[in-house]
Amino acid sequence: MTHLEYKYLHTIDSPADLRRLSVEELPRYCEELRQYIIEQCAVNPGHLASSLGAVELAVAIHYVFDTPYDKLVWDVGHQAYAHKIITGRREAFAHNRCMNGISGFPRMAESEYDAFGAGHASVSISAALGMVKAAALKSEERKAIAVIGDGAMTGGLAFEGMNNAGAGKNSDILVILNDNNMAIDRSTGALNGYLLRLSTSQRYNRFKQCVWSMLSRTPRLLRFCQKAGNAVKHGLLQNSNLFESFGFRYFGRVDGHNIKELIRTLSALKDIHEPKLLHVITGKGHGYRPAEEDLTIWHAPGRFNPETGERIRSKTNGHDRYQDVFGTTLLDLARADERIVGITPAMPTGCSMNVMMEQLPERCFDVGIAESHAVTFSAGMAAAGMVPFCNIYSTFMQRAYDNIIHDVALQRLPVVMCLDRGGLVGEDGATHHGVFDLAYLSCIPNMIVAAPADERELRNAMFTALKANQPFAIRYPRGGGCGVEWRDMPFEQLPVGRGRWLREVGDGKADVTILALGKCTSFAREAAEQASKQGARIALFDLRYAKPLDEEQILRAGRNSLRIITVEDGVLRGGVGEAIVKLLADHGITTPVTTLGVPDCFIEQGSPAELYALCGYDVDGILREIAKQ
Repeated sequence: MTHLEYKYLHTIDSPADLRRLSVEELPRYCEELRQYIIEQCAVNPGHLASSLGAVELAVAIHYVFDTPYDKLVWDVGHQAYAHKIITGRREAFAHNRCMNGISGFPRMAESEYDAFGAGHASVSISAALGMVKAAALKSEERKAIAVIGDGAMTGGLAFEGMNNAGAGKNSDILVILNDNNMAIDRSTGALNGYLLRLSTSQRYNRFKQCVWSMLSRTPRLLRFCQKAGNAVKHGLLQNSNLFESFGFRYFGRVDGHNIKELIRTLSALKDIHEPKLLHVITGKGHGYRPAEEDLTIWHAPGRFNPETGERIRSKTNGHDRYQDVFGTTLLDLARADERIVGITPAMPTGCSMNVMMEQLPERCFDVGIAESHAVTFSAGMAAAGMVPFCNIYSTFMQRAYDNIIHDVALQRLPVVMCLDRGGLVGEDGATHHGVFDLAYLSCIPNMIVAAPADERELRNAMFTALKANQPFAIRYPRGGGCGVEWRDMPFEQLPVGRGRWLREVGDGKADVTILALGKCTSFAREAAEQASKQGARIALFDLRYAKPLDEEQILRAGRNSLRIITVEDGVLRGGVGEAIVKLLADHGITTPVTTLGVPDCFIEQGSPAELYALCGYDVDGILREIAKQ
């Protein structure tokens, strides 16, 4: 990496400062921004490649538009690091995604320049349109700019927003399509193919380049473009432009790394007071060779040496990751049962479905960032006799809730929903914690909800789900497991609604019985061992299932314990602990129960260990609860 001496970086604390630079000075400032992002992400990991690709775009938007009066919405927010640095958070960026630091995503409570929070994809057009309409009602002449990645554009909400915005020609909204042919993995689907054809039409692009050159220097040509644009595009492309059909005026393609061209173009578009879309071509990881050469890995590479690009392995327990247990087990099951298919919304590498994709590509489906579609597509395959394993991160499955209820559960279809990243996930913060799934799934009729405690339990839960022939959800955490042997182990069918005793006290009542679920079972096991060494009589039961609960053993625990502690890596309101309290009360058992889990508030970013401690259900938190009289 070539080192620049910072000439402009430390002089820019706001977009107003940025606008004092000349256009000729901006390329150097962009280089400095890119270098600063690389240096900081090398020691404090984050979403690197996406933000490197959007540096010039962030600079140009803040240079041309009157932010924060004009509203800027980033979609998805992990491309907004340059935006954060420009808008007064340069020094704070050193603590990006750290506990008590700034968020890795735009956050309204953090800065007036963050017009809308966007940790999940496809929200920008709808949000920006809402801002435009609100401004019109208040007689304000605000602009609204939605920057949406080509991956996020595959989400249904993006098209709902376009459909609504394009219906009214008085909507002064600018959608900037940041097209780099990537989400986390390579973009897929018909839209991706369309954008590729659109951006590689040589006749069209030669003409557009001439038009943009004239347009940027002769504003009167705007009226010509408005009147003749559609006819020219139809003639050159020989079919209707997708975005024009939604009522947007389409402009593009524009080189997203040519700061001068971006500024000329955006300045011209300011004078068009109707829905418009600018198609910008960028390179994910632009300006840093290691990131350009492996886009998926460098989406979020962890710590690395900025000079060499060598990635620095994080300190872990050395155990296999749960996602790899899923990927390998899915392939094992699919080889034995031709009904099995894999479905994921743009996360094949993130969830390790790429393991099966490499061996059985015809039976794996990456549907793009479209979680609702992924669930109903799975339901359709199940209705036709297949057994779909639909893998969606827990936080993103929230977007498909109606589809789970209406399309899967109500029709009792055997869709296996694998929820990766269940529980607190760490530095991505409130938008990505998978803490609501146990509560929102357990209230749905016909649904089985399993939370395996270790690698072998996950493997066997997947086998059990295959045999269940009804809606089945398996949620498991991010990161490494417990070190339990699982590879090539024979499959075992786990009785649905039955847990397992990990510690019993023999004769007499236990001082405390811990009822734990999923990842928390390992915390509870260690706490029980430590407390037992101090003379306490501690029993431990792994629930295995959030629904149906093992009522027989829970009632037994209630009758044979002086106290009960429940531990779950999810919200307490509507969670497993509350269900256990109700069960005991319904049977007249008055044993005191303490529920440990995520309190009724949004948990911000921090390391997983910090967040478990904050919520009070790590080993120390459980020990404190045991020690109470």
